[in-house]
Amino acid sequence: MDLGLSGKVALVAAASRGLGRAVAEELAHEGAHLVICARGADALRETAAFIRAATGARVVEVVADLSSMPDIARVVERAHTEFGRVDVLVTNGGGPPAGPFEAHSAEAWAEAVRQNLVSVVELTRGVLPGMKERRWGRIINVTSIAVKQPVDNLILSNSVRAAVTGFARTLANEVAPFGITVNNVMPGYTRTQRVVELAERNAALKHTSADAERAVWESQIPMARLGEPAEFAAMVAFLASDRASYTTGASIPVDGGWIKALL
Repeated sequence: MDLGLSGKVALVAAASRGLGRAVAEELAHEGAHLVICARGADALRETAAFIRAATGARVVEVVADLSSMPDIARVVERAHTEFGRVDVLVTNGGGPPAGPFEAHSAEAWAEAVRQNLVSVVELTRGVLPGMKERRWGRIINVTSIAVKQPVDNLILSNSVRAAVTGFARTLANEVAPFGITVNNVMPGYTRTQRVVELAERNAALKHTSADAERAVWESQIPMARLGEPAEFAAMVAFLASDRASYTTGASIPVDGGWIKALL
């Protein structure tokens, strides 16, 4: 299937590892040019070099902390300087710390909002005018299954990612007349470093083991296994494509059936 992404410009946030990297690789394989950003310079440089060698895509990497407004502006400016436009925006960010409500200070809440909500709003603000002018664009937010079915011990993520969902669903209606779609993709338990860390954190709290915690999750998933980053990235690539032109305002799970809700 030709997804129509050849020559498109995609900005992928938090792309040095995990789901962000998988998305960047998938879009590059589909022929897109990339602007990728992350906080860690070494990992970001390695990711960019790997994608260039594997796909031949043009990849521009920008070291940036997306909880910083000046860094967000710099990423968007670099994309416009290098390519003149952004056709596809994939917002993504490391999950905030695990823990119950009383474990998190006011500053922890503020940081979670900056990292996982404000970054989405400001990246969108930076690319939306050009998308409206060209009357084509794709905005895809990486959220979480927690927005449909809250996950214990993740009150920061449950709360802030739900706010992203409200933002995206409202924006989708506003920009639909311009040929722009806005969708969220909700990863379930996927084999990433974030899930490894969460398993270790839960194990420490429960005095079990990381393997035991992963086994609990797998027992809750109808497919009885963790997802792979490439499986998640395939959904994002579809939503970024011409073929998904009539899908907007949706929150789509990639979770092996973990969410039990009907809608």
